[in-house]
Amino acid sequence: MKRKLALYIAMSLDGYIAKRDDNIDFLSMVETANEDYGHADFLQSIDTVIWGRKTFDKVLSFGNGVPYKNKKVYVISRSRTGKEEHAEYTDNAVNLVKSLKQQEGQNIYCDGGAEIVYELLSNRLIDRIIVSVIPHLLGDGIRLFKDNNTEQQLVFKRSINYPSGLVQLWYDIKKQL
Repeated sequence: MKRKLALYIAMSLDGYIAKRDDNIDFLSMVETANEDYGHADFLQSIDTVIWGRKTFDKVLSFGNGVPYKNKKVYVISRSRTGKEEHAEYTDNAVNLVKSLKQQEGQNIYCDGGAEIVYELLSNRLIDRIIVSVIPHLLGDGIRLFKDNNTEQQLVFKRSINYPSGLVQLWYDIKKQL
């Protein structure tokens, strides 16, 4: 089985993943008891997680350590090396994903941030995009999809509407022959 890279991320309706100061409080507006928006099921399909360093620092700021203890975790950073708990720092997202896709295993999960998404999209390495759209307009902040000059056709797979107003969109990226 060829491993696939899935971007699984949330954004505001106007396309932002955070405010300029990295604040992601708007995500909590859709928190609902006993609702994980399919995250647990999604995690069953992956064995590797990739984060950018800023996203990783945000996760660490929650005070629970490095999540996904049963997964291989990579953090893309130009300034850090080594490991933190079970997370390993590396400096090149493109080379990492190319290498991981050649190895046996389950799929790979990218959870941002925007710089990593930009690099991976620009190099046509993302296979599936799963975006949870939060019913909120931030008006400004960090865009999920920066201009990357790489037009890519998407193939609709499904959409899921939740009572909280969150809409989850699933697309595969059509590979060019």
